Amino acid sequence: MNKLFHYFLTAVFIFSISSCQKDELPEPVQDAHIHPSAPIYSGFPETMEAGSKTSYTTADVTLSTGSWNFNNALIGTSASDRKTGLKSARLQNSGMLTMNFNLTNGASLVTISHGIYGTDPSSTWDLYASTNSGSTWTKIGSTVTTSSTTLSAVSFTMAYTGNVRFQIRKLTGGRLNIDNITVEEEIPVPTRDNNMAMGNPSNAITNINSPNNYLLIKSQYALSYNNSKGIANWVSWHLSAAWQGDAPRCNCFASDNTLPSSFFKATSSHYTNTGFDRGHLCNSEDRDENHTDNQATFLMTNIFPQAPINNQRTWLNVETYGRTLTTQGYEVYIIAGGYGSGGTGWNGGVTYTIANGQITVPSRVWKVMLILPVGNNDVNRVTTTTRVIAVDMPNNQTVSSQNWSYYRVSVDYIEAQTGYNILSNLPDNIENVIEASVDTQPVL
Repeated sequence: MNKLFHYFLTAVFIFSISSCQKDELPEPVQDAHIHPSAPIYSGFPETMEAGSKTSYTTADVTLSTGSWNFNNALIGTSASDRKTGLKSARLQNSGMLTMNFNLTNGASLVTISHGIYGTDPSSTWDLYASTNSGSTWTKIGSTVTTSSTTLSAVSFTMAYTGNVRFQIRKLTGGRLNIDNITVEEEIPVPTRDNNMAMGNPSNAITNINSPNNYLLIKSQYALSYNNSKGIANWVSWHLSAAWQGDAPRCNCFASDNTLPSSFFKATSSHYTNTGFDRGHLCNSEDRDENHTDNQATFLMTNIFPQAPINNQRTWLNVETYGRTLTTQGYEVYIIAGGYGSGGTGWNGGVTYTIANGQITVPSRVWKVMLILPVGNNDVNRVTTTTRVIAVDMPNNQTVSSQNWSYYRVSVDYIEAQTGYNILSNLPDNIENVIEASVDTQPVL
């Protein structure tokens, strides 16, 4: 084979490979900056394709993401406009693009494609954010210089929660094209929050002169202890993924020595042969991030005489449902207790007390779960549409004849039975609405 023919075949081969690959278009430039774990808001990226504006006069433009104000800006469609589709925004002088709407789940990353218009000189611009619907604005990151005739992407990191909107401000230089604006939602990190954030249902106090409404605050939960009944009136705790882990169940029931010395202190043996389980209010699995947390749930002030079928089936299913919510992006505030006297255990009949009358057996057990998306400033995020699940069920062996959801009631109902003000830290106009409703959402 002569050299000329060899070079010809080589050239054809290389050309063929190049021709086969030319339809494999590169990824949009801004995608390289998107965090794979963060959701992008619906409607984004904003490509300007849905809008139309041909002059620089100030006006609102409806785009795919919502209404934007264009000030000294228009929608460019010419060959000199840098764009990935048919359109991009073009800003001149001190032009601005401003969102007229809020993004409600905060923001962790904003990515913007930018380029110079035509043969204009370089320009500079800033990104601003507002968390109060545009009343005030805060600059994000550093000033950007645009000098390329092809679109390039720049990303701004942040950690906004709740409402936020953005504004692009051109500062100096020639005309500027803006395209492909992407906003990623902030992903809140579950935290351990105040176990009694939603209120103190009975206004319990840590005072020895209040033995039947004695407040105990632990790292893992808070409770009101009733010395005459030998059990808690209620226990309140916060549940999120931050409280959960894989620590084993310790099964280490113990007296609570933080009670005053003059108070009755239940022991595990007080429940022996009574026909009742040592039922948890704040349950063990809600506090299994470490051994110390799990151990705290086995203090006898967090335990009450519970009908075994209630404890091991119906009540367990309520507990499990609460933990399921924490795997779906929620955190839960839980308050639980019992009232009345007279329950039925393995021994049959009705038992009113155990431990020689020192521990009351409740006739009913109840729980309230207030459910919020994971976030901060929880009390202020509760609205009249916040989901609240309240259950009230008999403390007996036939309770499992119905699914736990059958026992859903309103918070108002439980308050009427107990005399408590369960969500007392909420504003009255919100508390009144959510406490009056009965949850009807489908449950597992």
